[in-house]
Amino acid sequence: MDPQEIAKLEKYLQWKFQLPNMQIKRRPQKDDSAEVFIGDEFIGLIFRDDDDDDLSWSFQMAILEFDLDYAE
Repeated sequence: MDPQEIAKLEKYLQWKFQLPNMQIKRRPQKDDSAEVFIGDEFIGLIFRDDDDDDLSWSFQMAILEFDLDYAE
């Protein structure tokens, strides 16, 4: 993923989730995905899919059971 693509995705996710401190960072040695952060906390990965003539991205976030304790 190039810097322009990452910047567009970052702006979209910031708007969609209403989180201006959400960031997307390139992954070393990978060009099909990037890391997603809120502040300094890694929260997931975004994957680029252009295999079938339709360009799309998938955001994957794992939620661990102990993470739910913070929401209470």
